[in-house]
Amino acid sequence: MTVIFVPGALRQAGALAATALLLTGCGLSEELERETNPERHRPSSEATVPAPATNSPTARLPDEPDDTPRCPKSGVTMSPGMVTAAMGLRAMSVTMTNCGDTARDVKGYPDIRVRGLDRELFDVTVLKGTEPVTTMDDPGSHRVVLRPGESAYTSLVWRYSAVDASTRRGSGVYVEIGAAKGAPRQTIEPDGGLDIGETGMLGTTAWQKSPSDGR
Repeated sequence: MTVIFVPGALRQAGALAATALLLTGCGLSEELERETNPERHRPSSEATVPAPATNSPTARLPDEPDDTPRCPKSGVTMSPGMVTAAMGLRAMSVTMTNCGDTARDVKGYPDIRVRGLDRELFDVTVLKGTEPVTTMDDPGSHRVVLRPGESAYTSLVWRYSAVDASTRRGSGVYVEIGAAKGAPRQTIEPDGGLDIGETGMLGTTAWQKSPSDGR
């Protein structure tokens, strides 16, 4: 029997064989890749969640606390300065700032009460002036006008009295201060407290315009 080779059939058979070889080669290449780097081809069981955009505004939840400072009904805020000490003498300033939208008049000396850690009221004598605690420049009672954003200050002075370090007994932890007698008081917490004792004396100066605001 004589076999006749047809050139076209040979070309078609060659093409099919080459295609099969290529497919086999691709499969082998992928299989080797999977063996050497299995993590690359492992299917993920979880959907990928896109990261939130960093430049998008963050909405505040209804129950999230708002730390924005608020102006009290009195129209002023009180803030304590640092306590300085020298040879048993202590001094601290308190700044009063007009946080309202109208000018306010201030005259005279602050109204102050001192309380301990347990909120019990101390029997502290608050003086108008700084003597006999110490000698300090005091402008005396005079009218101070604070426009919105302006501030005034008073200086507080006292002598150290024994304070129990473990219980803080004798330390004025809370100072309630108002612009004048009868004005609403705000509670401030001086850093370290006032080591004034429960029956000490607290000298004060009259309110005066803060240096940055002029007179």
